[in-house]
Amino acid sequence: MSTVDETVSKVDQGLQEMGIGSVKESIKDILDFKQYLQDQIPALTGFCIKVVLSIIVFFVGRKIIHWLLKIMRRSLERANVDAGVVQFASSAGKAILYILLTINIAVSLGVKESSVAALLGTAGVTVGLALQGGLANLAGGVLLLLFKPFVVGDYIIQDQSNGCEGTVAKIEICYTTLLSIDNKKVVVPNGTLSNSTIINVTAKENRKLEIKVGISYEADIQKAKTILEKILKDDPDTKSDSREMVVFVDELAESAVIMGLRVWVATESYWAVKWRLNQKIKEEFDANGIVIPYNQMEVYVHQK
Repeated sequence: MSTVDETVSKVDQGLQEMGIGSVKESIKDILDFKQYLQDQIPALTGFCIKVVLSIIVFFVGRKIIHWLLKIMRRSLERANVDAGVVQFASSAGKAILYILLTINIAVSLGVKESSVAALLGTAGVTVGLALQGGLANLAGGVLLLLFKPFVVGDYIIQDQSNGCEGTVAKIEICYTTLLSIDNKKVVVPNGTLSNSTIINVTAKENRKLEIKVGISYEADIQKAKTILEKILKDDPDTKSDSREMVVFVDELAESAVIMGLRVWVATESYWAVKWRLNQKIKEEFDANGIVIPYNQMEVYVHQK
């Protein structure tokens, strides 16, 4: 500062000799500001270096996170862990690792650990209050993975009003993704699924197939039963269930005798077998003269 004062005094003296008023204070302020900038250059340079290093650390850290997640997924898959658990663990691990990376970068920029902890606590409470539905979805995802009402690849039906159905494609932290029969992507909150009645269509290897068909009251019931039994025994997907297959008279309805059949079929063949048997029953009944009645109205006109 003594050098600055000497310089200001000399300049001021020279200006006075030239007949110009004293500008000592103004020049001193300018020189003080210049000195302040020179003093701050090391700190500013150090901060810029920290920012650049933080950016580099972020990109390197992101690569490391992707590498760690990849190793984790491969390890879980080799251990034959359920695909839904793998997806959930990957999503949760990604979120946790990015939070840790962000905290590490903030601390390296000079933010105190206590401040970070206080910020995280406040943010946690705020986010928890604002995103109660999201936390419910997170808890629902944990419940789905613990109790496993379904796994990736199962076909499920959400049995409630405005419910949905489809093949489970992904189970993530907050949402489960389904693919419908016509290949639509349906995203369902885990909280909704965990609080709903879920029908898992493909949980078991076999399903009980039941078909009902009406025949006229004039038809031979025993002949119809024989035809249905022969159809079941000849079909390649039902003939193996010869012990439990059953053909019966289900109901004596107003306009038809309702015949029924029940047989076990492989789950993956359920719909194909049902459609094939429906067609075969119609063809065989027509060929053997057994009438399948349908609703009709008869009008009689009486003339006086």
